[in-house]
Amino acid sequence: MTDQRFDEEPPEHLRYRRHLHDLEGVAEADEPTLVATVLRDPDGSMAQAAVTRHLERRAAQLLTDPRFTTWAQTMTTVVGDRPFLARRLHEWSLLRTIALDEPWTAEELTIGSDWFQRTASAAQFVTSAEALGVLAERGRTRRVRSAASSRLRQAKQQPT
Repeated sequence: MTDQRFDEEPPEHLRYRRHLHDLEGVAEADEPTLVATVLRDPDGSMAQAAVTRHLERRAAQLLTDPRFTTWAQTMTTVVGDRPFLARRLHEWSLLRTIALDEPWTAEELTIGSDWFQRTASAAQFVTSAEALGVLAERGRTRRVRSAASSRLRQAKQQPT
């Protein structure tokens, strides 16, 4: 005999999956409204997790697209005073800057979050030898320094 209380999924898990499903299929014009709606969910941690996954997916899709900047500015307004989400959007913008070979500073890389440094050191869209060099030398963790060093070695072995 099973206890039905343990077989049922908690309501916040169901809402999380529904939020992810809705965010995945949202039209571009409706995205800000839906993100704001999700962030009003009574379970703030769950809502932020769903929005974080959505922002990660959309940012990766739009990274080199000219629409990225407008999208990121809109999403920054929508997430408002939620520091984690605002920082993540800022770090995606910095990844875009590096990927497009636009100006950035070594300090921006070294003060970035662990997530940012791991992503920058491992992501195939970051090809800047200068950025990888900064992370190989001054990355916060051994994992970041190792990944960036490995990417630099691979780049040197590639025929030009």
